Amino acid sequence: MKIQRKKLWKMQNKSLIRLSAIALLQVPLMLASTEARAQFFPGGFDSIELEPQLDIPLNNGSRGEPREQADLLLRLGGQSYRKGYFEKTLNYWLQALDIYRQVGDLQGVGLTYDYLGHTYAKLGRYEEAADMLRRRLGVARSLKDFQGQIYGLNNLGTLLLQTGNGEAAARTLIEALAIARSVNNEEAEGLTLSNLGLVEFERGNYFDAIKQYEAAIVLRRRFADPLGEANTRNNLGDAYRAANLPDDAVIAYGLALLLARTTSDAPNQFRAFRGLVNSYREAGNYPPAFRALDQHIALAKEEKDLFQELVWLRLSAELYTVTGDFANARNFYERAIDLARILEDTGEEALLRNDLAQVLYQD
Repeated sequence: MKIQRKKLWKMQNKSLIRLSAIALLQVPLMLASTEARAQFFPGGFDSIELEPQLDIPLNNGSRGEPREQADLLLRLGGQSYRKGYFEKTLNYWLQALDIYRQVGDLQGVGLTYDYLGHTYAKLGRYEEAADMLRRRLGVARSLKDFQGQIYGLNNLGTLLLQTGNGEAAARTLIEALAIARSVNNEEAEGLTLSNLGLVEFERGNYFDAIKQYEAAIVLRRRFADPLGEANTRNNLGDAYRAANLPDDAVIAYGLALLLARTTSDAPNQFRAFRGLVNSYREAGNYPPAFRALDQHIALAKEEKDLFQELVWLRLSAELYTVTGDFANARNFYERAIDLARILEDTGEEALLRNDLAQVLYQD
């Protein structure tokens, strides 16, 4: 069982990087730091708020019919994105990009590169996503747009980290940090420090990651960024757990949960519940672990989120196994396997079957 849990922990960490990369691509669209809203499980990441940014006029002097057509295509792409029609979204935004290029609207070009980078990442087309983000960064540099450079570098850095290019990710994020500090943009500095924490976490430098996260939290609190702070506190909890400090992890996850509740941030609430369950279990404190599971499933039912119900079933099975209640463990594993099959998650189903076999062997 220990071997299987370690394997699952590695898989969860990889998902953390993947989702932080994808979700971070929200930043240029929202101009807010929400880079890892749901980091362990892909089902937790659900939405991007495009409309506020799409309503911002792309001022290049005069509008004109082609420019207005491009703006309309940008909005139509946003509507399509929210419905989950990502290929259709790409079609709208590629058309908009072509028009912005034709009329020489660099601001529109840069914005559209952001959207395309996010959508390609959402589709798992990471090479194309990275290409769009590099192009967006080039536009920001040509416009001497320092904020665009900072967020562009953060997006590119987290995407590089997700695709296994840790050293390149570190260099990219260090450049972003230098720019943020050079222009005294402490809000962007907080975002970048949090992402550098992810780099150190992925390297296995857990105490260095903790230092980066703690520095990031100071800045995020200063700028009243509860979404970003909740995310970073969840990251901090992960680092404490990895450093075998479950009691400190409980505090970090608990504060993340409080923040996430104030903004109705379900993904970070799920992350915090999951972190609390695992931390209490590792500390041998089982009653609060079960209480956290009760809150987790209540939120999953409220959100009608089957993936998070699957997470609850698996965590429950693991907790019953640790407490020696193999009958309940078997029951929860069997229910989890059934739900994984419904969700067509063959990888998770295989892991669950392997765990169930080990429970049956111990029983």
